[in-house]
Amino acid sequence: MSDEFGNDLVTITDQDGNAYSLEHIDTIELDDTYYLAFVPADMSEEDDDFGLVILKVVEEDGDEFLATIDDDEYLEELYSKFLERLEQ
Repeated sequence: MSDEFGNDLVTITDQDGNAYSLEHIDTIELDDTYYLAFVPADMSEEDDDFGLVILKVVEEDGDEFLATIDDDEYLEELYSKFLERLEQ
């Protein structure tokens, strides 16, 4: 990913109204769905909760949203694919 224009930061809000800043690091397409990998932008890498956040793009009524992935097995598969790409 190019740093020419700076970091790609997004703020997401969970069901409880808590806001989180995430830095987008990669995107992959699998089975006609886009998956985005993020790392917390406002957290130290030494923090126990720091890690890769993977969300999928879903469309509702013509609008696109980021959503969590409920299938743990599929999430592990995605995690492995993102790690392979990041190691390259």
